[in-house]
Amino acid sequence: MIRLNLPEYKFRVQNTEKGVRIFDFIRKKFIILTPEEWVRQNFIQYIIKEKKYPSSLVAVETGLKYNRLKKRSDITVYDKKGIVWMIIECKAPEVKISQDTFQQVAVYNMSGRSKTRFLAVTNGLKHYCCEMNYEQDKYDFLKDFP
Repeated sequence: MIRLNLPEYKFRVQNTEKGVRIFDFIRKKFIILTPEEWVRQNFIQYIIKEKKYPSSLVAVETGLKYNRLKKRSDITVYDKKGIVWMIIECKAPEVKISQDTFQQVAVYNMSGRSKTRFLAVTNGLKHYCCEMNYEQDKYDFLKDFP
């Protein structure tokens, strides 16, 4: 897999008849290793090991609704009260993160019931995080992850 703009982490991988699989320790199972999954697994390690987010407060592919459509957030981080604190959208490394990409994720969040404090997008090469401002219906980009 491609080298990402993140520290290097060790993963459990296995070759199967269905392809290479990577162990997701949050979901406690092996997952098909796609470019987006590679970014997700590396970013999970980053927020847990570097940013010290407790793994017990991290969830993967949790459901949310947007205009009656069911969507999944790639990574959800909860606060100690069980309230969504941050939603992280992962893209494959070849997907360019633009204002449109970020706007798409922000719209999902602004329209939903669970309005998170922080929203992030990464393709493993570039990472963006913003703090939501619901009173002014906008978001402010941060220099680093909280």
